[in-house]
Amino acid sequence: MNHKIKFFFIIFMLPLLVIHFTSCNANSNTKMEEEHAEGDGHDHGAEGEHADHADHEEGEAGSEPHGKMVHLNSAQYKNAGIDTGWFVQKNLSDVITATGYTKLPPQNQADVSPAIGGIVKSIKIIEGQYVKQGQTLATIQSLEYNKIRLEKAKIYEMMQNAEANKQYLDAEYDRQKTLTNENINAKKTFQKISADLEMENKKIANLRDQIAILDQMLAMGGSSTSPLISVNAPISGFVSDVYVKIGSSAESGKPMFTLLDNSKMHVDLLVYEKDLFKVKVSQDVRFILTNQNNQEIKGKIKNIGKSFENDTKSVALHADIVTLNHFLIPGMYVNALIELGSSPVSTLPVDAIIKAEGREFIFIWEKENMDGKQPKEEISFARIEVKTGVAQLGYVQVNLLQSVHNGDKIVTKGAFYLQSHLTKESGGGGHAH
Repeated sequence: MNHKIKFFFIIFMLPLLVIHFTSCNANSNTKMEEEHAEGDGHDHGAEGEHADHADHEEGEAGSEPHGKMVHLNSAQYKNAGIDTGWFVQKNLSDVITATGYTKLPPQNQADVSPAIGGIVKSIKIIEGQYVKQGQTLATIQSLEYNKIRLEKAKIYEMMQNAEANKQYLDAEYDRQKTLTNENINAKKTFQKISADLEMENKKIANLRDQIAILDQMLAMGGSSTSPLISVNAPISGFVSDVYVKIGSSAESGKPMFTLLDNSKMHVDLLVYEKDLFKVKVSQDVRFILTNQNNQEIKGKIKNIGKSFENDTKSVALHADIVTLNHFLIPGMYVNALIELGSSPVSTLPVDAIIKAEGREFIFIWEKENMDGKQPKEEISFARIEVKTGVAQLGYVQVNLLQSVHNGDKIVTKGAFYLQSHLTKESGGGGHAH
């Protein structure tokens, strides 16, 4: 009986114990979760403080007036070939574009040939040399020249004989005239003497003319007392071509040398019909030599053609070059801008602009990074963002999107090197020195 009671008691109490144990365990878990939650809240607050600090540092970096920096040592700086400058004011919008060639007027070119043919004995100049008008370029020896000298000597002897005979006739003329006036001698004799004297005077005049012509021929060749003919420069200029060598045959009318006087160089431009009404004499022109590192030369329109060129709808313009440049030679290809008005904008060479990350930038060599005129051991450049506009003849309009310091210098050459170095520094995780 007692055993049955104990059995039923255990069966009855067992579920109650299970329920109580479960309840206690739940309360314990709830308390632990609450304590863990409180601990997590403390840790998260620390991470949030760190994040705020990082944001603060990032904000400070973003608040600097200049963006990313590039750092070079002295060796890298020399290898980069960096050149610096500043904005140039140019008129890029209100212009007409044209193309053409440098050209010399005919009076500034000369083909030099001898007046008399012969054999070249000496050459005194080389190609590219500058010579002055009248300077001896070469000497030739000529049989024909010697014949002219002999001919002159013969004619001169004839003239001397004629002058001596004239003296006799002059005296005889005076004597016969006196006798005729006194009716002592017949007038017929006087008339003959008069005719002979007149013929002798004409003969002497003719001989003098022949000698003068021979002297001119001899003078064209040099000295009449020398067996060599001097070939002289008819204009001052540069020797562009030499066609002969020692022992060559020099012929009259066949060029031995070509001389060019580049001081009067002009440019022939072609302007299309649609722009012709905008062009006027004396307008300013800017030329860019495409094969001379985009060097710019200034000029002015001198005259405008009155007909179309070679069945095209373009008209030739002649423009004088204002800024003399000795490196110009005829036939150089040029791009030109004919200025219609004055609307200057701030420009930089196109090589100063680099494109990255879908934006446009230039590099600044900051004033505070300079030590006098010499760069410090580490040279720093700042990349700043810009906005470009119209581009013409190697220059582009530039608007700054960030301020620069007074005294800073803009990198006009070597910007691509700095950009590649910046990319390498960013990828390497630090500065490369």
